[in-house]
Formats: sequence, C-alpha cells, structure tokens
Amino acid sequence: MTSLSDIQPKSSWTQSDRPYLIAGPCSAETPEQLRATMEGLLPLKPDAIRAGIWKPRTRPNTFEGIGPEALIWLREATAGSGIPVMVEVASAKHVELSLAAGIDMVWIGARTTVNPFMVQEIAEALRGTKIPVLVKNPVNPELELWIGALERMHKVGITQLAAIHRGFSGYEKTIYRNHPNWELPIELRRQLPELMMICDPSHISGNALLVADTAQIALDLDFDGLMIETHHDPAHAWSDASQQITPEQLKRLVDELVFRREHIEDPAFNAQLEQLRLRIDTIDNALIALLRDRLDIIRDIGAVKMENDITILQPTRWAQIFDTRLAQAGEKSLDAGFVSRLLHLLHEESINTQVKVFRDQRDTLPKKKS
Repeated sequence: MTSLSDIQPKSSWTQSDRPYLIAGPCSAETPEQLRATMEGLLPLKPDAIRAGIWKPRTRPNTFEGIGPEALIWLREATAGSGIPVMVEVASAKHVELSLAAGIDMVWIGARTTVNPFMVQEIAEALRGTKIPVLVKNPVNPELELWIGALERMHKVGITQLAAIHRGFSGYEKTIYRNHPNWELPIELRRQLPELMMICDPSHISGNALLVADTAQIALDLDFDGLMIETHHDPAHAWSDASQQITPEQLKRLVDELVFRREHIEDPAFNAQLEQLRLRIDTIDNALIALLRDRLDIIRDIGAVKMENDITILQPTRWAQIFDTRLAQAGEKSLDAGFVSRLLHLLHEESINTQVKVFRDQRDTLPKKKS
C-alpha cells in the first residue's frame, strides 16, 4: 500500500453539496467558440473550466490543438467569473507556458501518464508551485503507473492532487470508447482513501448519449466529481465531437443526477444493513474454507500426475469443467461473464499450484551422476 502523506483531503476541494464539476470543450478552437460555450457554461457555476490547448493525437496531420495562443483566449473567455481554469500539460514547456498565462490548474493526460520520464519532467517544472494537479489513469489498465505518477507529483511538493478516471483502451469492442474497468479506480480508492477521485464519463463513453448514465454509475460508486466535455455546438467540434454535450444538456444531466451518501444516521437502516453484511461474512468464510479444500485436492492431483508422468494441463478436462460450470451458473441466473472470469482465475491458480508441486517433487529426486 502506498502512502501520500499530507495530500489535501477530498473534502477540501469544494464546500458544495454536489459533486465537484469540471466542464468545458475538448479543445479550444477559436475565441468565438470559447465565448459561445462559456456563455452557456459559466451560469452553471462549475467548480473548474477545462479546455484542451495541446491535443496528443494518434496520427499527425490531424488537429493537435491551437497551442499557446489559446491560453489567452481561455483566460479572456472566463475573465471575471472567479472559476478556475485548467488545461492538459504533456511537457515541461506546456507547464511553463500555462503558468505564465495564469492557468489555475493542470491535468496530466492518459498518454502522458504511461511515460514516467515525461511525468518526472512535468513534476520538476511544477516544483515550488502550489497549483492543483489532476492525473488521468494511463491508457492501459496498470494501477502502479497511475499511483507512480501521483507519487512523482507529491515528491516535488504538490499536495492538492486528484485522480481522473477516463477508462482504459482495449481490443474488445464494447459500448464504451474506453472500458471503465471500475475495479481499478476502486482499488486506488482503497489504497488512497483521501485522494480526490473524479470520473471522466465523456472519454469512457465516447458517446454523448451514454455520458449521463456513466456519470451516474460513477457517483453510485462514490466518486467525488465529474469532468464532462461541453461545447456550444458539438456537431461541429474540431475534436471528439461525438462525446461532447451542450451546456443545456449538462444542466439537465446535473439536475437529474442522484447524489448518494456514504453513510446515514438511521438506526433501523444500519441494523438491517449490518444483518445482511453478517450473512455475507458467513458465506465468505465458507467460500474461503472451500477454496482451501479445493487447493488441497489440486495438490493431490498434481502429485498423482507427477508420479505417473501425466501433463499438468488437461485440455479436455478443462473444457468439460468450463462448459458444465457455465451451464450450471446459467441455471442459477448467474452472469456468464462473471462466472467465466471466476473459472479462469480458478484454473490459473490450479495450474500454478500443480506447477509448484511438480517443481518441489523434482527438487527431492536424487541428482543423476554425470
């Protein structure tokens, strides 16, 4: 478990009753576009305004952001609002230009988080400042890279840190642009309970029609805030047009969100919840005992195979187990995807256990004389 001492707790970011809200266009395109977007957005009083100044694109010859000139446009479009503005930085030079332009906050993008050298460069450029820094998860689902980027910021004295969950790239096609893999930010929350956790439903969904649902899921999972791409005319946006929503749509989204609490002072509810949790504890204890018994039998199977020169992997048996257990799960109305993942985990542990049995028994055999 990591420890980021003295980071500012999530409660210090906002005094509002609603989740922390960051909104603004994917890219700063023109002064007119920023002004038109801010006319609809600023009255909603988000906690911060975002806009992309430099856009890391997969291939060249596409729109890669306006660059430093747009920093001035952004400041002018939000002047007098009192709302902090933030931009993505991917190099020390970006940091230097942003600070010179009076940008209030920065975030590190997913493509940058994967590169510790670039993250360290950015951290050194931020050394000595008190600017809030938000770190998006890396494009690939690797929790240690995400934590490492946060730690690099902390080591140079940044104490107002937050994590942004924007989903992970993958080969499998799903309804999402980037699969949420909710278990990773949940594990980050377990390791760093005081860290501000923000969800970016725009990049997870990649589809404006899915943004509201994804945002609600994030709040149901106790995220502290949302970063939502907002454009006055999404259909004509120069980047990520399909996932941006209008300020009017953002207002409806926020109005319709259900804000849940982690705890309530209701003796009857808490007593009922405690009883249900005790039942879960009993089942979990039984499951752990069954897993122990299963592994004991697996070790015996490994020993028998070793003695009779039989391979560890038995493809026919594995196929039989997988098919029959999946069918049984279906009869019990269990989700096939969940059961499939569980069966693969059990089989992986079975293989690893038998490999250890084979290795241990080989080590006890007398050495052949050369």
